[in-house]
Amino acid sequence: MQTVLSIAADSLAYGMVLFIISIGLSVTMGLMKVVNLAHGAFAMIGGYIACYATQQLGLPFGVGIVAAVVGTVLIGIPLERFLYRRIYGAPELTQVLMTIGITFIIIGIANFALGPTLKTIPLPSQLQGPVDLGFRSIAAHKLFAVAVGLVVAAALWFIVERTPFGVRLRASVDDAAMAGALGVRTKMVYAVSFALAIGLAALGGVVGAQLLPIEPYYALHYMVTFLVVVSVGGAGSITGALIAALLLGAVQTTGRYIMPEYGEFFFYLAVIEVVAVFPHGLMGRSK
Repeated sequence: MQTVLSIAADSLAYGMVLFIISIGLSVTMGLMKVVNLAHGAFAMIGGYIACYATQQLGLPFGVGIVAAVVGTVLIGIPLERFLYRRIYGAPELTQVLMTIGITFIIIGIANFALGPTLKTIPLPSQLQGPVDLGFRSIAAHKLFAVAVGLVVAAALWFIVERTPFGVRLRASVDDAAMAGALGVRTKMVYAVSFALAIGLAALGGVVGAQLLPIEPYYALHYMVTFLVVVSVGGAGSITGALIAALLLGAVQTTGRYIMPEYGEFFFYLAVIEVVAVFPHGLMGRSK
């Protein structure tokens, strides 16, 4: 029984970390129609900023999270303006080639400037040690990841479905030319959406640093994982990304517990089965 509870707790925490990071990629792919293979690099940047803020500057963990999100967005704004804006609406191969190039450049800079070693983000005392839930103890930082994931899911749903910005975003996606003719500043909408996406990536990079360690090749190591979550859930679907992240997190975690040497096998087997049955993802829309 204890093993089952451990698997469930670890699956939930891992799945939520995947969701926090991957939902930003789902936004860019599903709503903005941009295949951003550099998405994981922005999560890595957020982790590095938080590490520097907490270790070198001695700032509190919460301030480190804010610094990571804001710093990553500030880095991403000129990239969106001068690079990404050029590939909006471009063929997918063009988007892939440019964004994978950005990924390798960021990896090279991180490796040269910060070294190849893993970076740790010190946790506050409140997030260290286990939390007794009565029936089971669970690491506090994992509960924190779950809580952040739920808040992100609820906030994103509200933004997209219940705010004027969400209306403008959906209008720009459905017909950018018509939205522009009606006065919607589509370039600004896309810029804000991009900033939101990479800000979420940075948040996930910090919150999930205990489960997905920060190092220079982070973006490559987890690139496929983030893409898989979006593909299984359906690009642009918040609910789909959440379900996919929890499902795949459970499959991979269970596989690692039961048959560690075949954990990845079960993960990709589940991906193949889901995509075979749902070509556009669990909650995706056919084009």
